[in-house]
Amino acid sequence: MAEENNVAEAKEEVQEQKQEVKEDTKSQEAAKEKEAEQAAPAPEPQPPKPIVHKANFEKDVVYLFQFSRTPVIPSMSPYCLKVETWLRLAGLKYENVDHKMKFKSKKGLLPFVELNGEEINDSAVIIKELSQRFDKELDAALDSSQKNVSHAMISMIENHLFWVLMWWRTKHPDNIIKGYKMNLQHFLGSRIPNGLLSLFFKYSYTRKGLRKVKAHGIGVHKPEEILEFGQNDLKVLSEMLADKPFFFGDEPTTLDVVAFANLAQIYFIDKELQYPLQDFMQENCANLVGHVNRMKERCFPDWEDICTTLDLNSHLPKPPPEEKEVKGKDEEKKAEKEGDSDKDEKEKSEKEIEKENEKESADKENKEKDKEEK
Repeated sequence: MAEENNVAEAKEEVQEQKQEVKEDTKSQEAAKEKEAEQAAPAPEPQPPKPIVHKANFEKDVVYLFQFSRTPVIPSMSPYCLKVETWLRLAGLKYENVDHKMKFKSKKGLLPFVELNGEEINDSAVIIKELSQRFDKELDAALDSSQKNVSHAMISMIENHLFWVLMWWRTKHPDNIIKGYKMNLQHFLGSRIPNGLLSLFFKYSYTRKGLRKVKAHGIGVHKPEEILEFGQNDLKVLSEMLADKPFFFGDEPTTLDVVAFANLAQIYFIDKELQYPLQDFMQENCANLVGHVNRMKERCFPDWEDICTTLDLNSHLPKPPPEEKEVKGKDEEKKAEKEGDSDKDEKEKSEKEIEKENEKESADKENKEKDKEEK
């Protein structure tokens, strides 16, 4: 018995030792796993999926969001016209998105572009980013001195001359509608009657615009002083351009793009509407008028088509008209065949009715004959 007990105790001790070994092994493995987890770098957080309006975008196509067209000028925004002009000069593939004025950039402004699922906003930033990404630098041939002059002139145009125009627009909201021949239903993408839209547009545009003009500082001056500011800016640009085709020679640069986008707003206002700055430009700055027309012909050969059809993408290839004609002819033939088959059916039905009538009359005659014989 004593031996049996000893054996049993020995077995228990062995099992206990085995259990202890297992527990030690488990604890060692757990410690190793913990160390490995601590040593391993934490997984990098996944970047958020891009939130873009153009979800089914094509790679390396620039999608431009801007204002609607007008019958006078492709865009009544100098900044939108600036970006589209630059895109055309740079030869980049782009598409205007017809968003009916519903979307704005993250900064709440137009224009902005989307490229490969990423938004780029502000006209200056857009041009800078696209220049670097596609290696399309319009100012590559300029030396440092010329680049400095270009920077100063662009600052004058966008931070001074633009506000002269902005003051005129906000002070006379009727002029902006008449001067650019705006159809507000088309421009704002709305079905509300134009009369109501006109009241809304004038109130909203004037209220916001005057606030911005005053904040800029130009709005505190007298009308004749503001007009003189604009005339002085035009003189500076005219003297710098002189008899050259473009500001720095034979090829357009960023300064030409910015100057064109702003001067076009003045020059193309409907001539029936009197705008003193337009009159001054035509009478005293003939070389600027020539510059605007050269840029228009070079960058917008489809200008008339744009202003007539208000098509945002007149630069993109359209399906050949032959296809439409063929479709039209096929539909006509189909209609003719259907018409012929209808005629045949009508003729058949008329013949059947005639036969039935003849049969009925013959039956009547036979019956009458039978009666007479009886």
